[in-house]
Amino acid sequence: MSPIFLFLSFVALLSALGVVFAKNPIHSVLFLILTFFSLSGHYLLLNAQFLAAVNIIVYAGAIMVLFLFVIMFLNLNVDTEPHKPALAKIAAAIAGGSLFVIMIVALRDIQLPAVNGTTFDSQIGMVDKLGMVLFTTYKLPFELASILLLVAMVGAVMLGKRETGERNF
Repeated sequence: MSPIFLFLSFVALLSALGVVFAKNPIHSVLFLILTFFSLSGHYLLLNAQFLAAVNIIVYAGAIMVLFLFVIMFLNLNVDTEPHKPALAKIAAAIAGGSLFVIMIVALRDIQLPAVNGTTFDSQIGMVDKLGMVLFTTYKLPFELASILLLVAMVGAVMLGKRETGERNF
């Protein structure tokens, strides 16, 4: 394993833990941005430059700005946060632990195929190959996802539209 992979993995795991355990929601979002950047580094190591660029532009850029906007709009702080009973915390710990155990049991017998250096295609993650697969093999799911996003956008506009006489805050 390369030292770059190990470093990026360490940063990704540490920042993912920071997302979960940060007390301040703004800090959680910043840790999530760091996680996305380290995952983009993994994409670059896998020779998937397009996915790395899309991950940075869409997720670390646009989605995180949206998350920050929502967090600041909600004005989350300790005073407004409802108290969680101990039973809910215990149930969450049991659910998380059981999910972890199920994942370990499900993945323990996985055998990864060996990579043959002579037949390896180094152009697999490039944009032209991705476009060919996307618009030939996966054309129907791609079009359905486009329609779903269009419906979601129209729904967001309809929900955000103000009625006549309605005031803003």
